[in-house]
Amino acid sequence: MNIDTNAMIKSILESISQMNHVKPEDIPNIDLYMDQVTTFMDEQLASSKRHADDKILTKTMINNYAKNHLLPSPNKKKYSKEHILMLIFIYYFKSFLSISDIEAILAPITEQYFKKEDSRNLESIYREVFSMEKEQIELILQDLNSKHDAALNTFTDASEDEREYLQLFSFLSLLSFDVYVKKQLIEKIIDQLAE
Repeated sequence: MNIDTNAMIKSILESISQMNHVKPEDIPNIDLYMDQVTTFMDEQLASSKRHADDKILTKTMINNYAKNHLLPSPNKKKYSKEHILMLIFIYYFKSFLSISDIEAILAPITEQYFKKEDSRNLESIYREVFSMEKEQIELILQDLNSKHDAALNTFTDASEDEREYLQLFSFLSLLSFDVYVKKQLIEKIIDQLAE
C-alpha cells in the first residue's frame, strides 16, 4: 500500500483552513420556495460534500424536519431567512446527532428566537456562534498536526510497508477517539437538558 500520508494531511489541512460558513448576508432577504431552498443550500454548502453527487438537503428531509418540529412550518410554502439559518444548524448537527438530540438542542432556540424582532434573534445567535469559526479552525489545525505527529511515532519497529498503513490507522483511531469523546459529551449535555 502506497499512501502519501503527508500529502493527504496537507491537502486536508488546506481544505479545512479554507472552510467558511454561510454568511447571513448571503441568504436572500425574500422568502424562498422549497426548490429554491434546496438549490441555495446545495450551492452554499457544496464544499462540505464528501462526493460530488451527495445531496445537502432534499425536499423529503426538509419536510421531515418540519414534521418532527426541528424546523418551524413554512409560511404559505415559503421559507424565510430564519428557516435557512435553522437548516444550516440542522445540517451540521445531523452528521453526528439523532433527530431527537437535534430537537432537544434547537427547540429552545426556535421557541425563544425564531421570528423575534429583538436585538437577540436567530440571526444574531447564528452570527455569534459562527464568529468563533476562524479561531476554532486554527485550534483544529494545531490539534490535527499534533495527532498526526503522534501517529507517526507509532509502529516504528514495523517494516516500511506495514508502518505506513499502521501509522495511518493510528491517526484515524486518534481522530475517531476524539469524535467519540466529543459526541459522548454532547449527548450527556443534551440528556441534562432533558432533565
